[in-house]
Amino acid sequence: MKHTIDKNSRRVRIHVRIRRAVRGSSERPRLAIFRSLKHIYAQVIDDHSGRTIVAASSNDKQSAISGGNLAGAKAIGKLVAERAIEKGIKQVVFDRGGYLYHGRVKALAEAAREAGLEF
Repeated sequence: MKHTIDKNSRRVRIHVRIRRAVRGSSERPRLAIFRSLKHIYAQVIDDHSGRTIVAASSNDKQSAISGGNLAGAKAIGKLVAERAIEKGIKQVVFDRGGYLYHGRVKALAEAAREAGLEF
């Protein structure tokens, strides 16, 4: 019998390995992303206090952004960066969530950098 591992359990294993090194603090919180087939989510998290400071997603009710494509990922990256800067956060550490730095993940990160976040 063939043993197969699904893509999500592989991603979670990679994500756990990444999180050993990537920690968010109050001075430099963690920009964590999650992508599904239809949407993309981004949160700025302070790991010391265990709370989400800023969040943005393509699944917001007031948002007309589709997160299933590059344009949606760029819009979410810009939106989360603007919200973080409003809260006084300029520097973050990037947590790619076990996904490859490619496609929508890369588009979100580059849009956040262009909007003013440093990582």
